[in-house]
Amino acid sequence: MYVYDQYDQRIVEERVAQFRDQTRRFLAGELGGEEYRPLRLQNGLYIQRYAPMLRVAVPYGLLNTTQVRKLAQIARDYDKGYAHISTRQNFQFNWPELEDVPEILAELATVQMHAIQTSGNCIRNTTTDQFAGVAHDELIDPRPWCEIIRQWSTFHPEFAFLPRKFKIAVNGAALDRAAIEVHDIGLEAVRNEAGELGFRVLVGGGQGRTPHTGEFIREFLPWQHLLSYLEATLRVYNRYGRRDNKFKARIKILVKALGAEAFAEKVEAEWAHLKDGPITLTDAEVARVSAFFVDPAYAELQDQDEALARLDAEHPGFARWRQRNTFRHKRPGYVAVTLSLKPTGVAPGDVTDRQLDAMADLADRYSFGELRTSHQQNVIFADVRQDQLLELWHALREHGFATPNIGLLTDMICCPGGDFCSLANAKSIPIAESIQRRFDDLDYLFDIGELDLNISGCMNACGHHHVGHIGILGVDKKGEEFYQVSLGGDAGRDATLAKILGPSFAQDQMPEVIGKLINVYVEQRTEDERFIDTYRRIGIDPFKERVYAKNH
Repeated sequence: MYVYDQYDQRIVEERVAQFRDQTRRFLAGELGGEEYRPLRLQNGLYIQRYAPMLRVAVPYGLLNTTQVRKLAQIARDYDKGYAHISTRQNFQFNWPELEDVPEILAELATVQMHAIQTSGNCIRNTTTDQFAGVAHDELIDPRPWCEIIRQWSTFHPEFAFLPRKFKIAVNGAALDRAAIEVHDIGLEAVRNEAGELGFRVLVGGGQGRTPHTGEFIREFLPWQHLLSYLEATLRVYNRYGRRDNKFKARIKILVKALGAEAFAEKVEAEWAHLKDGPITLTDAEVARVSAFFVDPAYAELQDQDEALARLDAEHPGFARWRQRNTFRHKRPGYVAVTLSLKPTGVAPGDVTDRQLDAMADLADRYSFGELRTSHQQNVIFADVRQDQLLELWHALREHGFATPNIGLLTDMICCPGGDFCSLANAKSIPIAESIQRRFDDLDYLFDIGELDLNISGCMNACGHHHVGHIGILGVDKKGEEFYQVSLGGDAGRDATLAKILGPSFAQDQMPEVIGKLINVYVEQRTEDERFIDTYRRIGIDPFKERVYAKNH
C-alpha cells in the first residue's frame, strides 16, 4: 500500500494544526457557525442528530494493521467503543466530542491517515473492487490508478468547491464489483486491438433524489491521458454545473440536460487544451506508484481442493462459511476471505474496538498485515492460505466475524439512518435488524440464494437502495416514519435502477413485506435463477399483487 513521504506527512500535520486553531477559535466564539462550517467539512466533520460525526478517509479501502489498531484506540478513547464502515469504504466515528476532534486527527496523522475530502463539494474517496490485486478475473490491478487519482485530486485548487460532491470509481476486473455505472465518473480498464491499456470512461451516474446510470462518453482513453481527461471533465462540470439548486447540482443532471454526446463534445474541446501537457502520465510515474502495490511474499502452493472437501464434510459450518465468505484468488493455494459484519442484532457495518484489535491480530497472522473495507460494509483478508482456512474460521467465530451470509439477504447495506443522521426521514438500523431476525434461519437463507437488500434512511441514498435487488427507502408521512420498497436494482455491469413497488409501509410491516416478496421468488424461480433473474423474467406485477393483496 502507499506510504507517505516527508511531504505527505508534513501536509497532513499542517492541516491538523490549522484545524486545531480553527476549532479553538470557534469554541472561543471568535468564529461564527457559518464561518466554521466549511472548515469542519473540509476535515470530514459533520454535525449529526445527537453528536458530531467524523469520517476518516480509507483510500480505496486499504488499511494496514497499525492503522486498524489506531482506529480501535480512537474508538475506545474518544467514542463509545465502536466505529462504522461506510459504503465508500471509509470509517466513521459517531460520538466524538467537538473539542476532541483535532486530537483525533493528530492521532490519525501518526499512522498516515486523515479525514481530508471525506466531506464537502470536492472529489471524495476514489473506490474500487475490494478484491483488487488478488482477483482471479482481473485485467489490471486498479489500486495504483486509484492512488494516482488520489494524489492528483487531493487539494486540487480548481476542484475544492465544485457544484456538489464528486465520486470516482475504478474497475479492473471482468466483473464490475466497484459499481462504476452509478458514479459521477466510472473508469473501466480495457485493452484495444493492439493490446494497449486504456480506460473506458463513464460520466453522470449517481443515486440520491434523481438516480441515473451513467453514460460511456469515451470507449478508449490511453492510460497516459487519464488525468488530463479527468481534469477536462471536471472543468466542464465546474463551469456548467448548476449552483443555484443543490438538488440539481450533481454532474448527472448536467449530463442529462446537455445530452451525453454534447457533454462529451465539451469535454473533448477542453481536453484539447490539456492533452500532452504536464499532467500526462509517464511510464516512470506509473512505475513509481505501482511499486507500492507489489505482491506480498506468497509461498509456492497448490490448490487444496481435496483437503478442503474433506474438511467440509467434517465441519458443515465451515463448508457453509467457505462457500459464502471466500473468493477465488489469482494465486494457487490462496483465497480472499470476507469477514461478515452482519450478524443478527448488529447494525450493518458496525465494529467494536475489541473487534478491530482482533482483526489486526488476525490479519498479521493470516493476511500479510493488510486488510480491506468493502462497499458492502464488510472487511476482507485478501491473502489467506487455504491450508490455514479452518484455523482462521475458528478464530473468526470467536470474534463474531464468521456469519456465512456474504451475498445473501442478511448481508444488507444500511446507512446509519435516523438513529444518527440529521438528514434522515426514518430509521434504518431497526428495519435491518427486524429483517435479520425474520430471516435468521441459515438453511432458508442459503435456499433463497444471492440477494442484495439495501436500506437508506432518506433520498440521499447513502444505503444505495436504488441499486438493491430489493431497496428500502425511509420516508416521512405527516411526521411518521414509513418505508418505500423498490425492486430490480443492480449495481454491477449494465447497472439498473430499481422500480418502486407501490405505496409505503409502516415499520412493523416490513419483515412480512420482505417475506411476501421472497415467497413470490421461491414459487416462481427456475432452478438456477437468483432473485434478480426471476424479477427480470416475470416483472414487478406478481410481487406487487402478493404484497398488496387483501387476502394474503
